Amino acid sequence: MSDLITIEKTNGIADVRLNRPEKYNALSPEMFQAIIDAGETLAQAKDVRVVVLSGNGRGFCAGLDMGSFQGMAQRSGGDNADGGLLKRDERPENHAQRPAYVWKRMPVPVIAALHGVAYGGGLQVALGADIRIAAPDAKLSVMEIKWGLVPDMSLTQTLRNLLPLDVVKELTFTGRVMNGMEAQELGLVTRIAEEPLAAAMALAEEIAGKSPDAIRAGKRLLEEAWHADESTGLALEASLQKSLIGTANQVEAIKANFENRAAVYADQE
Repeated sequence: MSDLITIEKTNGIADVRLNRPEKYNALSPEMFQAIIDAGETLAQAKDVRVVVLSGNGRGFCAGLDMGSFQGMAQRSGGDNADGGLLKRDERPENHAQRPAYVWKRMPVPVIAALHGVAYGGGLQVALGADIRIAAPDAKLSVMEIKWGLVPDMSLTQTLRNLLPLDVVKELTFTGRVMNGMEAQELGLVTRIAEEPLAAAMALAEEIAGKSPDAIRAGKRLLEEAWHADESTGLALEASLQKSLIGTANQVEAIKANFENRAAVYADQE
């Protein structure tokens, strides 16, 4: 695993940190790959029940490292100026979209803790999380217009669930910077905390204390059914519930509640 991302796992919580603090965790080609590798590795980890995603240093992520890509384009004479970011495989998202989409597709909840800046691609990485907790003075922006670009790291699939289309258009067309308080008012972040990482870890501990089977099923249910037709959504509710009833972790949840004690759940097999 690259040192551009650090991962510490404790009691079912994966503490994932962007680790390029001298550059505000800006997204170089290497950082793109490091985030993807971290997400794909954690997606397969049976002992992970929740992920907390944050950035080391003075900000969450300043977005695309334009210097890295400008240098790449100059070295290649202008060819492959995107650094291979548009390449794709059988999955719907391309390489550029994956550092954000990998968190949306994570089978367990992901909580992003935002401080300092979350600009452009950095904001889109945060939008891949299920929950965002921001410092009141954090600065957030859909900033691609500043560089004559459009947001292309899966924003169409993440921000549509949070904001009305006219608000998204305004943010996209202007690239204006908002603080954490305004972002919460708009619905861009879930809530505000003076210490967002501490708040995210506390929430992660609460989630990690619930049945991991039910948490995973709950995320799958909401991700797959939210934009589905009613037959698909209702059928998935029934199917997932049937798969949970009577399992060891579901029985443990019942016993723990009746015995007024903390539940002890088994990890995924």
